[in-house]
Amino acid sequence: MAELNGRQRRYLRGLGNQTQATVYLGREGITASLTQALTEAFSQQELVKVRIERTCALDRREAAPRLAEAAQAHLVQVLGQTVLLYRPDAESPRLQLPD
Repeated sequence: MAELNGRQRRYLRGLGNQTQATVYLGREGITASLTQALTEAFSQQELVKVRIERTCALDRREAAPRLAEAAQAHLVQVLGQTVLLYRPDAESPRLQLPD
């Protein structure tokens, strides 16, 4: 998976402003059920926002790369207690990223 450049990250951050959190990381941490929820969210859309709850034992800076790795996605942004992840659809990407 090729890395995102600055322009692509800016574009995705702009789209992420209107996105609501659909996956929540809680006390259990990154589990198989959370990974399944991420997979389901990515089947619906390519840009997913994850909310890290206060009960989570992981720090947001520690949890963000782990979430990206578990979801096989790009880490776009960590802002407050939310993490923005991007994973293009392998067959037909819906978002057109700038070059």
